[in-house]
Amino acid sequence: MFAVAAAMDLPVRDPDARFVGSPLAVIGLVAVGFLIADVLPRALRMRRDAGTGVAAATAAVLRERWLGRRGAIVLCCLLSFYATYLSYRNLKSYVPFVTEGNHDAGLLELERGLFFGNDPTTLIQTVLGTGIAPHLLSLVYLAFLAFVPVSLGVALIWSSRLGAGIWYVTALSLTWMLGALSYYVLPALGPAFAAPRLVANLPETGVARLQQTLVEHRVEVLADPGATSAVQSIAAFASLHIAVVFAAALIAQLLQLARPLRIGLWTFLGLLAPATIYFGWHYVVDDVAGLAIGGFAVFVAAKLTAASWPPVTGRLPLAQRRARAT
Repeated sequence: MFAVAAAMDLPVRDPDARFVGSPLAVIGLVAVGFLIADVLPRALRMRRDAGTGVAAATAAVLRERWLGRRGAIVLCCLLSFYATYLSYRNLKSYVPFVTEGNHDAGLLELERGLFFGNDPTTLIQTVLGTGIAPHLLSLVYLAFLAFVPVSLGVALIWSSRLGAGIWYVTALSLTWMLGALSYYVLPALGPAFAAPRLVANLPETGVARLQQTLVEHRVEVLADPGATSAVQSIAAFASLHIAVVFAAALIAQLLQLARPLRIGLWTFLGLLAPATIYFGWHYVVDDVAGLAIGGFAVFVAAKLTAASWPPVTGRLPLAQRRARAT
């Protein structure tokens, strides 16, 4: 990020700061919320069992669980993720200044050939209709904005398996890094921005408003990148929504986490994939690339964090789990 910014004389921005505050602050607030949810029940239990005061019990739980090695590891993970995300968003914003043109015309033609002369965006709109579907899929797509910080809180703070949380946050960071690289390898805007007619007949939704905002930001940044606080966030290949959720679902599946969690993650992915095509955010090839990036990131993160491969799950016999751990 710093190298590209210096070479192209571009500013480094804190993404989303002009709307919801720094993403670091958002991650911090989510972390504090999960920390309270972790500490308070334990403190109340200690107060009941040991007869101590609430303040003393809370301080004891904090010292035992968070003011040592575990707390330092979680803080390192959160700060490392933020540094990666900051770099990803800025590198994404720099794409129009570093690359020449885009590949939307070729991708549109390719997909029409694969789908017998039809645009996948138009095809899925025809199948699902434009009544309830756009509003439901808009909620699904926008839910991703909360999914990332909440999933970090669940994996690193709420979960009792810190090793699994470290694996997840490493995989998540790798998806952002690989995603940023993909924007430079195959720059593209996406169907909704390259061919607006494909989404012109959709009703007003949160996604439609977000797309309009992104277009306005792109115009601002391209006009004078140093005179605006906006970042340019339009890039299609590959789908990081798909990559991130697939990585989360895959790790949950490999670790055999709670069945409702696994079902929820796979369902979210199953709804998110058509949403990316329906609203013209991505080409089908973008979603396929997202799956590849997510899967690759999970595997590499397992190696980087020394997670056992295949992962040790509670379904294995005790002797086999001990052998794998050894």
